[in-house]
Amino acid sequence: MSLQNDLDLIARGADEILKREELEARLKLGRPLRIKAGFDPTAPDLHIGHTVLLNKMRQFQDLGHQVIFLIGDFTGMIGDPTGKNVTRKPLTREDVEANARTYADQVFKVLDREKTELRFNSEWFGAMSAADMIKLAAQHTVARMLERDDFAKRYAAQQPIAIHEFLYPLVQGYDSVALKSDVELGGTDQKFNLLMGRGLQEHFGQPPQIVLTMPLLEGLDGVQKMSKSLGNYIGIAEPAIDIVTKTLKVGDELMWRWIDLLSFEIGIDEAKKLRAEVAVGALNPRDVKLRLARELAARFHGPTEAEKAVAGWHAVVRGEGDTSLLPLAEIQVPAEGLRIAALLKAAGLAASNAEGMRKLGERAVRIDGSVTEDPQQMFAPGFEGVLQVGKRNFARVKLIAAG
Repeated sequence: MSLQNDLDLIARGADEILKREELEARLKLGRPLRIKAGFDPTAPDLHIGHTVLLNKMRQFQDLGHQVIFLIGDFTGMIGDPTGKNVTRKPLTREDVEANARTYADQVFKVLDREKTELRFNSEWFGAMSAADMIKLAAQHTVARMLERDDFAKRYAAQQPIAIHEFLYPLVQGYDSVALKSDVELGGTDQKFNLLMGRGLQEHFGQPPQIVLTMPLLEGLDGVQKMSKSLGNYIGIAEPAIDIVTKTLKVGDELMWRWIDLLSFEIGIDEAKKLRAEVAVGALNPRDVKLRLARELAARFHGPTEAEKAVAGWHAVVRGEGDTSLLPLAEIQVPAEGLRIAALLKAAGLAASNAEGMRKLGERAVRIDGSVTEDPQQMFAPGFEGVLQVGKRNFARVKLIAAG
């Protein structure tokens, strides 16, 4: 690939590159660049919003550069206040170690294990003395720390800021010194910390790293950033059928942003071509979403499971194919069974019995493809079939006797 093509791929989906001319000059050196991204193991599992950075790292790997996946086991015990107006609770050593193990297992669904340098920042901070840390803290002033947006807001609101929180950006910045990084990736909410790395590298006589920020991926609602607490996420460990069905619910406009940030198979030029075809009505956006859904399901579960999931979706939504390809969920029910509204709730297709009753009244409920309206219909242990609410919410269930 030409230098310009490399730059175009690196910039795809990025929010900001500081500084692009430095990146171009660094690429012209003709050596593999050291690409760093740090992850605090604050949760044991990942959703596809977390993979935005991983995808960019993989693109750097494919261009021949050295990727460093840094697990912030030391910083995780400090607690990053990123984007928060309160202090984040630090993790225990046990939490950090357990989450770090899970992280390592998951990230290699995206990154090439053989081309990834896996590091922990306790390697250098564990050997740092209190005097060393004080010397590091002397590199910046409180006034400079208060330039960070969330600190400034908390200070103005007279909310407490713990001293250790001021250390976090310095510690993250020093990671770049320890690893001699050429480029550091992070979310837009990490910009202050990433720039801290540039300043510290200059102080220690190193060429300052290029900062590349990636946007925070909007979730299924198309408004809020993807978050487990908001329920608008797709977990990378979710069943392939859930990845497919959830991806197909994404809004038509958001779909293009997801393609830019998540797809390896749909390149820059092809994405432009597909978008033009959708705009003039020559292509159904659903077909583009289905292609993205298949790619994501294959990435995290393999091509066979992805094809089964797509076939299952076709079987239910389009009435084409074998619904037995859908994963089977076993639901425990009393010996006398459950009425349909309660069963929809138990299957996760209705938030409450009342919602289930409302869907029945709307003729939106199907059992094995046939509309049902009878609220008194009972389903006893031994029943097996496909429940469906609307066009895209469905579950293949088998009822077994409780106890």
